[in-house]
Amino acid sequence: MRVTGGEAAFEANAAHVRAANDHDERVGALVTLDLPDDSPMLGLPWIITFGPLSDVDEWEPVVCGPYERPHALALAEAVVAEEQLMAVVEPLLPALSAEEIRGEIAAAQIAAEDEAAQIDQADLYGDFEDVIDEELELAAEQEPVAGPLTAPSEAELRAGFARIAKLLTSKGA
Repeated sequence: MRVTGGEAAFEANAAHVRAANDHDERVGALVTLDLPDDSPMLGLPWIITFGPLSDVDEWEPVVCGPYERPHALALAEAVVAEEQLMAVVEPLLPALSAEEIRGEIAAAQIAAEDEAAQIDQADLYGDFEDVIDEELELAAEQEPVAGPLTAPSEAELRAGFARIAKLLTSKGA
């Protein structure tokens, strides 16, 4: 699992949006997880956290959701396409106990340690961050240019909420 984001993702997103609509002004950035098509996380509810794109602006982030992943991505893209904001789209893990939450925290800590070890190993052979930046730039150049996703309608969102409610109430049953 890889997280796309940061300044490289912003530049890739900005280049993608400029190519799609000939805008020269800066637009926002959308950050999300790069998951395989068979990931069980795709079926979870997703949230969007909107915040300032730079350190110059200071305001509390706005968290919206839960949504189904396609709805969350479309809404986030619709907002950042014309606003200089950062949108982070991530899965919402509905935990049923403090122990389950502790397990998720432990897994995240182990993943962070593994990533730090990979970065340390990569430093032996060059700058790992440069490789990521180059990969993001190449991906942005190779992706077909498409218009922004259409934001879902209120009816589509309400239907998604109903599916999420069903998912959440059936968890663990």
